[in-house]
Formats: sequence, C-alpha cells, structure tokens
Amino acid sequence: MANVSVFATFLVVVLLVASTNQVIIRNPSFSIPWRKLLPKHSPLWPHGSMQVSPVILIPGDGGSQFEAKLDKPSVVHYLCAQKTAGYFDLWLNIELLLPYVLDCWIDNIKLNYNNVTDQTENSPGVDIRVVGFGNSSSVEYLDPSRISISKYFVDIANVLVANGYKRDVSIRGVPYDFRKAPNELGDYFVAFKKLVEETYELNNQTAVTFIAHSMGNLIGLHFLHQQTPEWKAKYIKSFISLGAPWGGAVKAIKAFASGENMNVALISAFRIRAEQRTNPSLTFIFPHPDFWDNNQTFVITPTRNYSLSNMQDFFSDMNFPDGWEMYKRTSNLVTLKPPGVPMYCMYGVGVDTPTQMIYGKGQFPDTSPKVVNGDGDGTVNRRSLEVCALWQKMIPNDIHLFPFTGVNHMTVLSDKNVLNAIGKVVFDLKEFR
Repeated sequence: MANVSVFATFLVVVLLVASTNQVIIRNPSFSIPWRKLLPKHSPLWPHGSMQVSPVILIPGDGGSQFEAKLDKPSVVHYLCAQKTAGYFDLWLNIELLLPYVLDCWIDNIKLNYNNVTDQTENSPGVDIRVVGFGNSSSVEYLDPSRISISKYFVDIANVLVANGYKRDVSIRGVPYDFRKAPNELGDYFVAFKKLVEETYELNNQTAVTFIAHSMGNLIGLHFLHQQTPEWKAKYIKSFISLGAPWGGAVKAIKAFASGENMNVALISAFRIRAEQRTNPSLTFIFPHPDFWDNNQTFVITPTRNYSLSNMQDFFSDMNFPDGWEMYKRTSNLVTLKPPGVPMYCMYGVGVDTPTQMIYGKGQFPDTSPKVVNGDGDGTVNRRSLEVCALWQKMIPNDIHLFPFTGVNHMTVLSDKNVLNAIGKVVFDLKEFR
C-alpha cells in the first residue's frame, strides 16, 4: 500500500456526500458506560439467556466496497489500464486516488445516463460489483486493506462484538451500489428482505435492529415502506438512524454545481464533479420538495437565483440536462412518513452546514462559491435531520430524538456518547426511554 497523502485522506471523505469538515479517528477501546449499567446477573446481559436483537448495518453514500473488471474500448490517459484479467478493488482503493491516476478512477466509476431506458449504466467495458452483501466487514472499512482512515461502521461493530454479538451472524451488512437511487435498486431490495428473514432465523427468530448512516437511512425507509405492517411487526425490532438526510441536504446542490473538495487545494473540485454529477444518488438527496419551501433560494448568481421552483433552469444553465432527468426521477422517491417501526434518530447539531451558495459575476458554476452556513452536522441541515420531530408528534411512543452537540456527520459513527446511546437501544434498557 502506497503512503497515504493529504490528497488521498481527503478523498476518503469527499466522495461520500456523507462528508464533513474534519476526520476524527477515535480509539474504540474505551469503556462502554451502558455495559456498566447492567446488573451482573441481569437477563439483559449479552452473555446471559436473553437473545439480543441482531443488527443490520445500512451504509450511506460511499459506504460500500466496489470491485471492477475492465475490457474498455479506450482509456482517458496512457497510464490507465484498458483491460484487466480479473476484478480489482475500485472503491475504496487509496492507490487509485493519487495524482495522475485519478482520471482513470473517475472514468471507471462514473455512470452514463440512458435517456431511452431512464436508467444509468457503467462506462463501456467496465463491470462493477458490490462486495460483501450480508457481511459486516464490507461496511466496517471502506478500503478492504482496513487502512485506518477508511474506518466506517467498525467502532459500532467492535463494541457490539465485545458484548456478545457475532460478525456475519448477529451483525450483518447490506452494501449496495451507492451511485444509484432506489428506483434502480430493485434486485437489492429483494435480497435485503431475504437477508432480514435469514438473520431473524439465524438468531432464534429474534426481530432485527437496523442501524443506518446518512443516505442509508433513506434506503432503509424506502425498504420499510414497501413492507406490510405484519411483516415489520414480525421481523423488525427498531431502526436507529445516524445523521439521516431525511429532507435532503443543501450540500448536495453545491456538490452538483461546483463539486465538493472540502477546500483542499491539492485537488480540483471540478475534476471530482465530473464523477459526482453522474450519480442519481446525488439528486436523490437534494432538498426534498415536500419538506423545503418551493421558493427558498439555495443558489444566488448575478443573473438568476435557484430554488426548487426552477430546478430545470439550474441544470440547463449548467449545460447538464441529464441532471434534470435524474432529478425528476429521484426527487420524490422517498415518502416522508414514519417507517412503521420504533425509531431512534441520532444526529449531530451545532456544526456549520451549508444553507446557501453565492456566486459572483461569471463564476457559476465553475468557481467555488461563497457558502452561507447554518445549523446541522456539517453535511445535513438540522431541519432535515429533525424530520423525526414531525413523526414524533404523530406517534410519540415510537419516535425518539437524540441530538448530540458538536458531533459531525462522520464522527456520529464513533462518538462515545452516540455509541452509548446505541447500546442502550440495542439492549433495551428501560431507564433509557
């Protein structure tokens, strides 16, 4: 493995629309307060007689590992491989994100929108597959080499394993092609349902707990809306959401317009934008039209402002009409109604989060804008994170909100207080409610 540069460290984060202004890697060896709350001979003790709820981890945008195989008609640079004998690690693979070979990676992972089928396709000659469906390891680290900067669900998995859980039995993962929105994930949802039922049976017919991060919450919500109340009552114990963009995120608009490079000068946001714009999952997490005011201005330019009321103009003025086609098909895929299972919404607040972008004369969209910030977790706006509050008014006994001040969109996966809260939900401690 090559030495990890600042450039590569940045890309671990920027290509997750689930990103933040900093990466904080915490040591998972800290003590877990919720274990100390359990009496030594309590039936709730993980190693006792009570069967705890198995956990299924649902990753966000950028949270699944990809492998690729190439047999391309052409390449964008002489350094790029045109054909490979077998599959290789495409995401996350730090070595492919280094200078000079980044364009090869972009050309391999980008999608092409087919206006005839209304579906996206891999680049010609590129075969991509998602790694490790059903396993926990594939979502614990983004890089299969388990390099520390690619940590994802591993801290959550570690504390569960330390208290009686078993990887790939009572901790499962459901990675998916995060480039795509739910309308292109039909086969995935069929496999997802089978995995829930299988996990239920593997764990003595015990209902499952979902733990989802970022866009994975919308994937989980969409999945649950497809199931009957009877099925959910049998197979699902609860849903723990971490940093959920329920109502979308303004930062997604910024990424689509000018790319998102986290203000790291070593990489051009506009090179990354070439890949980001091809992903329907990005338009999928634009501000939701049922939740944001239709005329709220997100982008200001000297000649025209953009809100949800003129999204077609937004894409047209960037000379990217495929973006409008993707937006039309993804903006209303998730209905913002409760999932029909007990919900525990955990999220960070008090972190500067983009609410508006301002471009000077001649700057839109090919220059980084001035960003106006508001409250949120650094990626998702607080009003979107707190859609759960609306659900709580409808069914107060089933919806619970847990804001964590100063916790950002990525550290919500490793923050000690968040892990403590997750443990209390999983082990059903009554004093937690």
